[in-house]
Amino acid sequence: MKLDGRRTSSNVEDRRGGGMKVKGGLGLGGLIIAGLLVWIFGGDPTSVFQLADSNEQANESTAYTASAAEQELFDFASQILAGTEDVWTAEFKKMGRKYVPPKLVIFTDAVQSGCGNATSQSGPFYCSADQKVYLDLDFFLSMRKQLGADGDFAYAYVIAHEVGHHVQYLLGTLNKAHQEMARLSEKEANKISVRLELQADYYAGVWAHHDNEMFNSLEEGDIEEGLNVAAKIGDDYLQKKARGYAVPDSFNHGTSAQRARWLKKGISTGSMADGDTFTPQYAAL
Repeated sequence: MKLDGRRTSSNVEDRRGGGMKVKGGLGLGGLIIAGLLVWIFGGDPTSVFQLADSNEQANESTAYTASAAEQELFDFASQILAGTEDVWTAEFKKMGRKYVPPKLVIFTDAVQSGCGNATSQSGPFYCSADQKVYLDLDFFLSMRKQLGADGDFAYAYVIAHEVGHHVQYLLGTLNKAHQEMARLSEKEANKISVRLELQADYYAGVWAHHDNEMFNSLEEGDIEEGLNVAAKIGDDYLQKKARGYAVPDSFNHGTSAQRARWLKKGISTGSMADGDTFTPQYAAL
C-alpha cells in the first residue's frame, strides 16, 4: 500500500506496557499464538475475556520501549484507522448519517475493555460497549508465522474488518443480530454470526475501494494479499488443517470461499447497497 504522507488518526490509545500484566501462564508468545487460533477459528472474543484475578493478574505500569519494527506497525495501524475515518465519514454522509469513529486501542499482553478484561488470547476484537477496536501488534507477526499471511494490505484488512463491526454497530445491525442469536440454538446462532462476519469482510472491501479512490493507495499484489488472508481464515480451511476435517455446523465466520468472495465484492463495488448478507438464503452466501 502507498501510505507516504498520509495522516495518522488521533483516535488511537497507546496502552502498550501500561495496563494489566498476566503473571505466569502461557507467556506473551503463547498468548499471541492462542489469540491467533481463537481469531482464525472464528471464536467470539468475549468468550475468552478473563475477569481480573488477584492471583493471576496485577495492574502495574512499567516503562515501555517499542522496537523500530513495532513502532512502524503502530504508525501503520494509525494511518489505516485514519483511512477508515475518511472513507466511512463520506459514506455515512451519503446516507444522511454522521459517522462517529471508534477508538483503536493498541496494547500488549492484556487490556481492560468495556466488554471486560481481555488478554491477547482474544486476538483483535471490537467491543460495542465502549466502541473501541483492540489490537496487540504482535498478532501481525503471528499471522506471518502461523498462516503465511503477510503484507501491509493483509494487516490493513484485519483492522478494516474490525472497524466494519463498528459500522454494523452504528447502523444497528450488530445489536439486532446479537439479540437474535441469544434466542437461537448454537447451530442457528452460528449462522447469524457468519452473516455478521461476512458483512464485516464486505465492509473491509468497501473501505479499500474508496480508500484507493481517495488516495490511490492500492499497489499491485495488495488485493491478492487480502484474498489470500481471507481464504486462510475460512472456517473450513482452518478446521481441515487443524484436524483433517470440517464441521459446518460449527462455522461462525464463513468458509474460505465465502470470506474471499465477500471481501472481493466489497473491493469491486464499493457500494453499501450490495452488502446485505442477511437476506440471501444461507446456502447462497
